[in-house]
Amino acid sequence: MKFTNRQVDQMTSFIVMDVLERANELQKEGVDIIHLEVGEPDFDLPSCVVDAAKAAYDNHHTHYTHSLGDPELRKEIAAFHQREYGVVVDPDCMVVTSGSSPAILLVLMLLCNPDSEVILSNPGYACYRNFVLAAQANPVLVPLNEATGLQYNMEAIRKCVTPRTAAIFINSPMNPTGMLLDESFLKEIASLGVPIISDEIYHGLVYEGRAHSILEYTDQAFVLNGFSKRFAMTGLRLGYLIAPKPCMRSLQKLQQNLFICASSIAQQAGIAALRQAGPDVERMRQTYDERRRYMIDRLREMGFGIKVEPQGAFYIFANARKFTSDSYRFAFDVLENAHVGITPGIDFGTGGEGYVRFSYANSLENIKEGLDRLSRYLSLRGF
Repeated sequence: MKFTNRQVDQMTSFIVMDVLERANELQKEGVDIIHLEVGEPDFDLPSCVVDAAKAAYDNHHTHYTHSLGDPELRKEIAAFHQREYGVVVDPDCMVVTSGSSPAILLVLMLLCNPDSEVILSNPGYACYRNFVLAAQANPVLVPLNEATGLQYNMEAIRKCVTPRTAAIFINSPMNPTGMLLDESFLKEIASLGVPIISDEIYHGLVYEGRAHSILEYTDQAFVLNGFSKRFAMTGLRLGYLIAPKPCMRSLQKLQQNLFICASSIAQQAGIAALRQAGPDVERMRQTYDERRRYMIDRLREMGFGIKVEPQGAFYIFANARKFTSDSYRFAFDVLENAHVGITPGIDFGTGGEGYVRFSYANSLENIKEGLDRLSRYLSLRGF
């Protein structure tokens, strides 16, 4: 008997999680693994976040909140967008979610019909395509390449737009490349008349240039953001979606039925993060930048191609074609023999084949050790 539907059959695994889970198995066997695969901050929670979460328990903030999110948190998010981007956001035009992943599902369920198309970059964040499939829609992939700086090409996007186009996904800084979308691109894509879904989860972790929000150029876009990356709050699962006002009642119905509300404790912690954790974010940003510069130099010395340097997030998407034509096999061989976790480029789409992604969300000491191991591994194989 067949149990799964056609869309689920088309989904891929999240390969970086496959790598991580195998790495964890090896660790249980006593193998020392250096993790350069997973995109999770290695920093502990800011102390203000810990204190707010403890206080929330002590003060019995343990019940359902408003389905759109605690009004106080929504006001703080609106104030943050005013400070950061100079844009006015109505606190009633957002829904607080249990991480940014539910926000992706909500907006795609809102916008998509079974024959809809959603434009995505290739390579791009591995889960976007599977979220589109979960919404019964069809992903349409726009290739990125080194010749254009691993940037979206506006003309290529225009050629993909059809009457069935439900949305265009953008992500800046981008996973896996770490690249920023520039202001001229954002202005142009905002004028297309197609719903834009802008994933801004890595804002705050920028080392060159400035991250712009799509809301600086249109108030008719959908913005995804959260607390996992900027504030190192991955386990607290707190995100949000900003949407045009006419969409809010429909999004609220979806939230009420699918998720009810985000964690009340996490929402109290989020308020503290927005109010007090700015210095913590800046310390993390400076540390990431030091690691970024070190890793770029070491990888280039080993022969990995890095034509364009990442400007944000905490990833380096390196051309590994000198070493392999099968990034999946290469990544698992590195794991098994060098005991270093890296992410195969194929995880991010066919356009990622021939690349591997390195995360510098680990200590500089561990990064140095991991790259030493990788260098020895390559030398033993004649590279």
